[in-house]
Amino acid sequence: MDPRIIIPPVAAGMAAPAGHYSHAVCHGGLAFISGQLGVRPDGTHTAELPFEDQVRQTLMNLRLALESAGADLGSVVRVTAYIVGVEHWPRFNAVYASVMGPARPARTVVPVHELHHGYLLEVDAIAVRSHPGGVSVPS
Repeated sequence: MDPRIIIPPVAAGMAAPAGHYSHAVCHGGLAFISGQLGVRPDGTHTAELPFEDQVRQTLMNLRLALESAGADLGSVVRVTAYIVGVEHWPRFNAVYASVMGPARPARTVVPVHELHHGYLLEVDAIAVRSHPGGVSVPS
């Protein structure tokens, strides 16, 4: 039997993935969260909204994926943020700090040229699971 646990998007209350991937995959005590964009739960995009609004929706999606995987923002150990335009970094950092609160996981911010659908931000993460969730992948 495959030891991975795949978290289905319906469990997370999120829009279905736009490609051949899962929002979260768990293995052992870790949850691996795929890159999240600012897609609303109904599948509509926020790429036309101000940067801070995109950050908030992206981090909400991260939180939903984490919760469905048996983790939360406080259990995140690693974050990678891809930002179109390094000039957005201070604004990203301000919203990120406000959402993450006292949690200070290891983090890398990578300036990139562009992202899907015109988004200015994508975030992925690794977290420690505090309780089980999801469904096992069939072997």
